[in-house]
This record gives sequence, C-alpha cells and structure tokens, in this order.
Amino acid sequence: MQQQLTTLARDSRALTALAVPLALTQLAQVALTTTDTIMMGVLGTEALAAGGLALVIFNQLRTMGVGLVTSVGNQVAAAAARAERGAEAAGTEKAGAKEAAAEPDAVTEPATGADHEVRGLVRAAMAVATLAGLAGAVLMVLIGQAATWLGQDATVAHRAQGMLAALAPGLVPCLWFQAVRQFTVGMRRPQALLQITLASVAVNAALNWAFIHGTWGLPRLGLTGIGVATSSVYLLSFLALYASARRDPQLAPLLSLDFWRADPATVRRLLGLGTPIAATYGSEAGFFSVTALLAGSFGPAALAAHTAVNQLVYIVFQVAVGLSHAASINVSRELALGEHAAARRIKNTALACGAAVTALVGIVYLTVPDLVLRPYFDPDAPADQQGLTIATSLLVLVAVLQLFDCAQNIGVGLLRGLDDTRSGFRITLIGYWAVGLPCAWLLAYPLGGEIRGLWFGLLLGLATTAALLLRRYSRALTAKAAAAPDAVAAGA
Repeated sequence: MQQQLTTLARDSRALTALAVPLALTQLAQVALTTTDTIMMGVLGTEALAAGGLALVIFNQLRTMGVGLVTSVGNQVAAAAARAERGAEAAGTEKAGAKEAAAEPDAVTEPATGADHEVRGLVRAAMAVATLAGLAGAVLMVLIGQAATWLGQDATVAHRAQGMLAALAPGLVPCLWFQAVRQFTVGMRRPQALLQITLASVAVNAALNWAFIHGTWGLPRLGLTGIGVATSSVYLLSFLALYASARRDPQLAPLLSLDFWRADPATVRRLLGLGTPIAATYGSEAGFFSVTALLAGSFGPAALAAHTAVNQLVYIVFQVAVGLSHAASINVSRELALGEHAAARRIKNTALACGAAVTALVGIVYLTVPDLVLRPYFDPDAPADQQGLTIATSLLVLVAVLQLFDCAQNIGVGLLRGLDDTRSGFRITLIGYWAVGLPCAWLLAYPLGGEIRGLWFGLLLGLATTAALLLRRYSRALTAKAAAAPDAVAAGA
C-alpha cells in the first residue's frame, strides 16, 4: 500500500509539473481574447457584433491550425526519451567494458541521432504551421467577403471584413508560436510559455487602446485596430518564445526554423497525425456552436443563461487542456521507454486530478451560485432575473457535465500519446453528433425540457465520448504491451 501511494505521488508530481504551466497558459490565453471583447464593447454594440463575428471566424481557423501541429509535442517527447534510453544503454556498456575505454562517439551517437530527428520535427512543424497559416489567412478574408451572403447585416459584415483583414497576417506567427510551443512542451521545458502569455495580455491591452484611439503616434483605426494589435501580439509572442528557447542550453541546439528545408516525409507524417486532431477540434467547436443556436430558440433569457454557463465551462476546460497535453506528452515518453505500466497509470492519475479540480469547482457552483454568476447577471436588475434563474438551475448539470468534459479531453490526449489520432476523431463524431446532439434535441423539444434538456443532452454526449475514448485507450495500450515482447524478439 505504501509503495502504491509513493508511486501515485510520483506520477502526480510528474503530471502536474507539466500540466500546471500549460493550464495557466491556457487561462492566460482566455484573458487575451476577453480583453479584445471588452475593448470591442467600449466601441459600441455594432462594433461588438462585428468584432465578435470576426473572432468566431478567426478562432475556428486558428483552432484547427493548432490541431495540425499539436502532435509535434508527442513526436519530440518520444524522440527525446529514445535518446535518453540510448545514452543510458551506452553508458552501461561503457562502464562494463573494463579492458578498454569506450569510444567517445559511442555515448554521443544516440543523442546525435535524436538531435537530428528533433530538428527535423521542428522544421516540419514550422512548414506545416506556415502552410496552414497562409491558407487560413486567405480563407479568413474570403469568408469575410462572403459574410453578407451568409445572412449578416451589411454594416456589421463590412466592419468585420476590416478586422478580419487585420487579423489574417497574425495567423502565421500565431501558428509558428504553437509549433515552437509544442517543441518546448515535448522537451518538458514549458515554463517560459506562462510568462510570455501573461506579458502578451498586458501588451495586447495597451496596443488595443493605442490603435483604437491613435495614441503614442499610432494611427487611429477603431475596431480594425484591435485586429492589428492582436496580430502584432502574436508576432511578438513568437519572437519572445523563440528568444527564450535560444537561451536554453537544452533547446537551442535543436531549434531549427528553416522550414524550407523540411523533409517532405516528416511533413506528411505530421499532417497525417494532425489532420484528425484539427478535424476533432473543429467538430467540437461546431458542436457547441450548434447548441448555442438551439439555445437561442428558447428566447433571449435562455440564450443569455446558456452563454454565461458555457463560458464557465470553457474556463474550467482550460485546466482539462493542460492535463490532456501533459498526459499525452508523458504517455509518448513512457511508451518510447517501453514502460507500458507507467502509461496506464498516467490515465488514472490524469483522471484523478481532473476529478479533483472539477469536484472543487462544482462545490463552488452549488454553494455560491449567485457569486459565480454575478459577472454575467445583476441580481437586483429585474431584466436579469429570468436569465439568472435559468443559469442557476443549469449549474447543477454543469457541475457533473464538466467532469465528463474533462475526461473526454484527457481521453483525446491519451490516444494522441499512442499516435492514434484517427480513433479520437471517429469517437468524438459518435459522441458529439450521433449521441449528444440528437439527445439534446429530443430532450429540449419533443420531451419539453427546453434549455435544461439541451444541457442534459450535452452531458450525455460528453459522457459517451469520454467512456468510448478511455476504453479505446485501455484496449490499444493493452495491445501494444502484448505486442512489445514480439517486437523486441523480431528486432533482435
């Protein structure tokens, strides 16, 4: 029993050491987009509508672009782990050779091969990020031009087009940042990410104000200025992360940005792994977008309640993202070392950490709902009473739902650690669209549950997704463990 507790404590420390900075970085990025939204509101309702439309388009393309490079961290982690194992084996062999000193290259050769592999992965990641950023930027502008054809108000669409044109150039450095980020996470050295992201929030707020109002000698651009500021911050963030990595003695020798020299086979491998991840991210975003449209059919109060509660879920979701990425990287590492039992423990540790966080947050929801919802509703305003009542009733469901939301996110990350991104995509399609959305519609409309029925359907969809993902991971890991001795024998 004591040994089990010691192992659990060690696994928890290894997971949280990586998950905490990643989760805090995610939360800081939420603050970045929140700052933009607040600045839009200062410019008026029309600006908020146009800016919100532009951000929805930008975030959808950005999220899918991030998915294309997300697997880089897993590939880097596996390569680094193989290098460590090779170095240890070479060191053991050297120590056992008493009759003669080992050749110097015998120890360094595995690391040198791994260095070449990691540099190749970074080049390929930068190539994928560049291609995705350029394609996304063009698509962003084209969607903006077609906004009026999609039923949007002409004035709002015109203002959104200006902001999208300003946001488009920022997509490339944004994805460059994500590529280098995955490299640093794969090397298990992500600490600079948090400081850079926090600094970017302050810089973004200052540049927003300057470009909106034309202060400090900058042009007065209004709403478009927010797009210019955001693109500038993405470029500055990338440069800061690059400079930080260049100062790190472990990262600097491996950081190669000459993407034009990327190996086509490595690029194809990353695209093969990343495309299902991008599709999964896009599917999830679309799933929640459709539910928002359904919520709006029950009136403004229901939509306001849905928006407020959904934002609460989104904030907690960032913790799940940190746990998912950390678990995914650690699984890749342990499998590269041949530690299948450790990979199995990672699942249990990540789920336990997620359950602890969501349970604590759920207790807060249930004990002080008025405090939790105060940023969204004024309890003393008669116009907010109906929305507040609906949102308060939804918090009971959300307290349970966020556990399954966290679990399914961890499940996607665990499968990514196995380099199995296709199964994750297929399972999320089943959970979101074949189970979640039909259940939400059935409970909300024919069964008369309205907005509460809608959220109960969401809960069922996320629970199904989590169960299927975790089952798939356990079975796939068992299969890998069973095949490992045969693989060793075949390679001997």
